[in-house]
Amino acid sequence: MHTGWLHAHAHKANVNAWMGLFEGGVEAPVRVLLADDDAGFLESLQPLIEHQPELTVIGLAANGLAAIELADALAPDAVVIDLHMPLVDGVTAVARLRKDHPSLCLIALTGDPAPELHQAVSEAGADAVLLKDALVDTLVDRLAAVRTASRS
Repeated sequence: MHTGWLHAHAHKANVNAWMGLFEGGVEAPVRVLLADDDAGFLESLQPLIEHQPELTVIGLAANGLAAIELADALAPDAVVIDLHMPLVDGVTAVARLRKDHPSLCLIALTGDPAPELHQAVSEAGADAVLLKDALVDTLVDRLAAVRTASRS
């Protein structure tokens, strides 16, 4: 049954790919790309993520096309992407990112509770779908799990 605030679609192959993110024997932070057309939301979300020592925001995208281009250029470990964006919508961007970067952690954000949308982005390759109203705790926990998985 859909919980209403989190619908996760596990890609076990990705967990293995997220493991061992080290540079010279020192753990590197999880490199996160944020994509949302709401600049105020990005400005609020970025410091919340960067407050976590194991996470760092490496780029911000204001539309789906920019998210794809930045992911290609910056090679993040994870992309947090809104589903309703201009130029390329989040579902299409997730499908493209999953195809081009199969080991990438893809977390979809939406304020839209429609289960059909959540199902569509899960089928496109999202590892999780989070509703924005329950976002902060769930997102930080999910991104921190990328690092925790590497310690087990």
